[in-house]
Parts: sequence; C-alpha cells; structure tokens
Amino acid sequence: MCGIIGVSHHPEAARLAYLGLYALQHRGQESAGIVSVDDAGVARTHRGMGLVSDVFSEGVLDSFEGTTAIGHTRYSTAGSSVLANSQPVLVRFSGGTLALAHNGNLTNAAELRRELVDGGSIFTSTMDSEILVHLVARSRHRDPADRIREALSRVEGAYSLVMTVNAQLYAIVDPRGFRPLMLGKVGDAPVVASESCALDIMGARTVCELEPGTFVRIDGGRIDYLEPLPAKPPAHCVFELVYFSRPDSLIFGESVDQFRRSLGRQLAREQPAPGCDCVFSVPDSSNAAALGFSDESGIPLEHALIRNHYVGRTFIHPAQAGRDAKVKIKYNPVREVLAGRKVVVVDDSIVRGTTSRGLVEMIRRAGAAEVHFRVASAPIVGPCYYGIDTPERDELIAATHPVEEIRAFLGVDSLGYLSLEGMLGAGSRDASRFCHACFSRHYPTPVPVEAAKLRLEAGLEPTHKGLT
Repeated sequence: MCGIIGVSHHPEAARLAYLGLYALQHRGQESAGIVSVDDAGVARTHRGMGLVSDVFSEGVLDSFEGTTAIGHTRYSTAGSSVLANSQPVLVRFSGGTLALAHNGNLTNAAELRRELVDGGSIFTSTMDSEILVHLVARSRHRDPADRIREALSRVEGAYSLVMTVNAQLYAIVDPRGFRPLMLGKVGDAPVVASESCALDIMGARTVCELEPGTFVRIDGGRIDYLEPLPAKPPAHCVFELVYFSRPDSLIFGESVDQFRRSLGRQLAREQPAPGCDCVFSVPDSSNAAALGFSDESGIPLEHALIRNHYVGRTFIHPAQAGRDAKVKIKYNPVREVLAGRKVVVVDDSIVRGTTSRGLVEMIRRAGAAEVHFRVASAPIVGPCYYGIDTPERDELIAATHPVEEIRAFLGVDSLGYLSLEGMLGAGSRDASRFCHACFSRHYPTPVPVEAAKLRLEAGLEPTHKGLT
C-alpha cells in the first residue's frame, strides 16, 4: 500500500507535494520521495528511507525547481524495503524524462519481468512498478499517452498512477478501480492524491474522484480526459474503508468515518454484548467503529487503551516475545477504566491474531473482569494481491481455525465478527462494486501462481528482515 501525489502548473509544486505526503504518511512509512520537473523537462529527485519528516529538509525542498511534481510514500507489497525500491521512479528514455509513482500491485508482474529480462531489459529494483517503466520505454508509439496506454494493456491487477513525461502529468486508475485517486485544484493548479485528506492539507478544493479506467493528461494547468481504459467490473477495495484510509477522507464516494461508524452499528446488532460496562476501541483505526457500536448498543464508550504515536519503526525480533514487546511499546491500558469491569474491545480486523492476543493479556492484567472482543469486519481468510500486504493463507488465523478456537487463542470470554454481508452493506452505494477477496477468496482477477506474494527475484531480497 502506498500514497501518491501529483501537482501541475504550480510554482511551488514540490512543496505542495511534500505537504500532501504528510497527509498520506499512514499509507507508507518505509520510504518517501519527490520528483519535480521544470518546463524544459529537466527533472530533479530526492528519495530516502523513513518518514516524510526524515527524508526531506528545508534545503532539499529549496533544491527543487519546476511547476510539476509527483510524490510517493511506500509500504512494500512487491519488493523489499531498500532505497532502490523507493519511488518515484525516474529514468531517461528516447522520449525525454519519465517519472512514475504507483499505488497497487501488478498480479502478472513476475511473468512480465521474466519476459523483459529475457529480452535484454536490466532492472535496478525488485518492485513491480519498474515493469511499467520498461514497457513505456519499449513502446514504438511517439505520443506519450499512446506509449502509456500500450504499456497498461499488458499489465493486470491494481494500479493508481501518477506519471510525468517531461512536464506533462498523467493520472490513471486501473479499469477495476481497486485504489482511490482524487482530483483537486489549488487555485488554477490541478493536483491529484490518493485520498481527499491530502487535498485538504494542500489547500485544494476537490474536483472529483477519478472513476475506474480514468486516463487524465494535465499539461500547463489544462486537464484532458483521454479515452478511458477498457471497462471491467468495478472492484473497489473494501479494506480501504474498513482500515487503511484516514477517517477524514472521502473515497469511493463514501465518508470513511461514516462507513466505519456504520460498521460498528451493524456489529452491535449482529454481535451484541449484553451486560457489559463499557466499550472501547483499539486505537486509532477502529475509533469510529467503537463509536458506532456504543451508539447502537447503548454501552458507554471509554478510552481504555492509549496509543503511543511517537513509536515510529521499531527493530524487534519477529518471534512471539518480540511481538509482545511491540504491543507494550505501542499501547498502554487505563487501569482506572478497566479494573473490575466487563469490557467490549472493538477492533477493525484480526490478521494473525498475535497482536490481539497480546492486547487481551494487557487488558486482563489491568484488571478487566471479562473481555469480549468484537471485530468490525468479516474474518480475513485470503491474501491480498492488489496492494495490501496481508500474509499468505496459512498465516491468517481465520483461514485455518474456527471462531471458537480463535476465541480460546485470544483468551477472551466471547468473540464476534461482523458478517461479510453486514460489512459490504455499510456504505451508501451498491455493495457489488467492492473487492472483498481477502474476506471471501473471490478474486476479481486470476490469482498469481508465483510464490511469496509476488516478491520478485528472491536473490535480491535482504537476508534479514528485522524491521517490523
């Protein structure tokens, strides 16, 4: 999962992109980067590992020139967490300079990469996004839009893209619309961003959300809607609304906050917890769902877990002891709220279950008399191949264990998940537009046959992955 930004026709394009990346930090904390392009097509770039605040200094921002810029925050789903895999990608080719920032995952990346390597292409990274650069560069079309369109005709999967070819900016959403992309304006300057919250921090007004298959060219402030990509059934990622997007964003035509409150209300109807004294969230992504649960059930809402927002990335061994330590670093209970009380814990999802188990142990040590766990989504039973780094099926606790065994593993008095139907029905629009493959194993594209979640060229992967 990643966050992408594009700015055109603005004298402070790179600084606007920098602001937008701050609002998209939740979409990727491994690396960040910006490419700026001046009117002559000269490109400048800066990329680095870590948070936006770690990567960019005032001096770096002063070095950018040009009225066009794109930016990227990365959370890896294909390719390891190293500087070579940071974005935006910037190359020179026969048509000038090309820069690309990609949010999503290409499900046929391994086959395309093998074909390109066999044809003489040399890759400098292990990320699937570089495949698009090679395909564009190899196209025999002269017009940049035709080059891009030909490249995209070869790929399958999820891609929301911002690209520059010289000083032209392109914004493209795959035909199924897996990942969100918003279009706005700062004065007369067009901007695009993964979520509307980034438009807000840039001082932009929202123009529209780009629909599946949208292909936009922005040149000198002019927005041209080019011929859309061939239509396919929509497949908006429901997990964007359940967990990933910021609650102050509008995506897929929905308020993320209102969607999550609706999840909580439906959860209270389907999985009530009568006789409990209070309800609280596992902050922050389930705050709104806990509000909805409290509103529907009448159980008072409390703040019983405090999240440390200043942890950043921690180097912790991936053993169970390490995971327990990570829970303690990230959360702390409010004992005065928990002691002697029957409590309802609302979380957005359970993946492996180890973090939830550590939280429950912490809540019990703080004195809770009973712990009832409620999950504001359906059980996760399959990996995501479209840009969210969920584990393989055998690591997903709900894929391999019934609810009663999960309850016993977590150590809770009761466990209740929201139904798939209840989750998909939380929005104000047609539920059939959602991709829910990780909850149902009904994938809208052919499932990749390559092992290890599309991690390409295993020989280039690091031998130690202590960054957790």
